Amino acid sequence: MHPTITRRQFLRSAAVPLAALAIPGMSGPARAAQEATWRMRLAFSSVMFGGLPIEDACERAAKLGFEAIDIWCPFDSCKHLADAATRLGPDGLKQLLEKHHLALGSCTTYSTPAETVGFPAYAEFIGKCGGGVVVRESQYIHVKPTELTAAMKTFFEKLKPQIELAAKAKVRLAIENHGDALLGTPDSFKAFVDLNPAPQQIGLAVAPYHLQAIHASVEDVIATAGSQLLFFYAWQKADGLDQLPGHGPSDFVPWLKSLAKINYQGLLSPFMHGGPQPDELTPAIAKACAYLKTCHTKAIG
Repeated sequence: MHPTITRRQFLRSAAVPLAALAIPGMSGPARAAQEATWRMRLAFSSVMFGGLPIEDACERAAKLGFEAIDIWCPFDSCKHLADAATRLGPDGLKQLLEKHHLALGSCTTYSTPAETVGFPAYAEFIGKCGGGVVVRESQYIHVKPTELTAAMKTFFEKLKPQIELAAKAKVRLAIENHGDALLGTPDSFKAFVDLNPAPQQIGLAVAPYHLQAIHASVEDVIATAGSQLLFFYAWQKADGLDQLPGHGPSDFVPWLKSLAKINYQGLLSPFMHGGPQPDELTPAIAKACAYLKTCHTKAIG
């Protein structure tokens, strides 16, 4: 991907697979060594350049230094996933990503209430592109604490067809937390992890924005998610550009420390909704990435 690499970069990247072999219950020097070798991997969520063609979004993401892209289904002005599926096809998308040295990190496929636009509509296309992580919602319902276990079991039962489809498409589904949703509170994360019938095919996407909205600990949720965490939004509860890392007031170092502790192997997306025009947003994202790299250095020591 990059024509040159320093000796330090090589040693750090080579150490990551060894860290992945770590035993969950390790402590002391072994865990410290694992955390010190943890590598942060950044993905660009295409919805932030939703008004641009996917070709332009990929070009900008590459110039910003991202190694992967998270391609969004139709959402507001963004039509990237639908456009790629119908106009580019699997081979065309692969060629586009190869041109810009981007990996297909994930696809985001939120459903309409009628479930007509979600993951199943894109499963075959994503599978032909190589599979990977697909982010989707849980269920937009308000659940009482006493009803949480039963509701989560029902959710997994209804999701069985998509879990089976995910296996065929070489996909892992990442369920994101939202406000007023089944997956929204720290207790719901615990219920998800405890009841998950297929951790090899389904896991979690953590959006700190929604956790901060209910004054929940992001670090605790990361620890609860553990090995089932598949996607992480570097996104804080604020207005406008302050949603981005390094712009608003949140300190991301504790979050990255928590990710290092669980040896998180997925992607981070510096994220916001409702951004300005691309020419204004681009330098803001560059600042967010630089901030995250500084936080990563502090987090791993």
